[in-house]
Amino acid sequence: MSDKTEIRTDGAPAPAWMFSQGVRKGPILQVSGQGPQDPATGEYLYHGDVKAQTRRTLENVKAIVEAGGATIEDVVMFRVYLTKRADFPLMNEVYAEFIDENVKPGGVKPCRTTIFVELPQEPMLVEIDAQAVIG
Repeated sequence: MSDKTEIRTDGAPAPAWMFSQGVRKGPILQVSGQGPQDPATGEYLYHGDVKAQTRRTLENVKAIVEAGGATIEDVVMFRVYLTKRADFPLMNEVYAEFIDENVKPGGVKPCRTTIFVELPQEPMLVEIDAQAVIG
């Protein structure tokens, strides 16, 4: 018997391919890469606006984190994938606001890595995944 559980929520878009929104095994929760999609329709939102796309993407990640029984304070690592280096300051601004809203003052902020890549869908300027440890 495995303690590995698939995490599903209507608060984030359904996976487009053969993977889970998130997986929890024991205290470890991994969230699959999320993009700037409407959770209800899967439509890509905010074409050309990396700030709005970053916010939507972080909200999708947060919905899966919470569905897995964690909070943003339980996240130990975010990986942010951007298509353009020029978008880094704008993404970083929104990311900092999100962390300020979701991590208590004086709390430990998650680690983060930012990678510049070509993303799987043309409208995507950002994709974010996360790993949390609960407990």
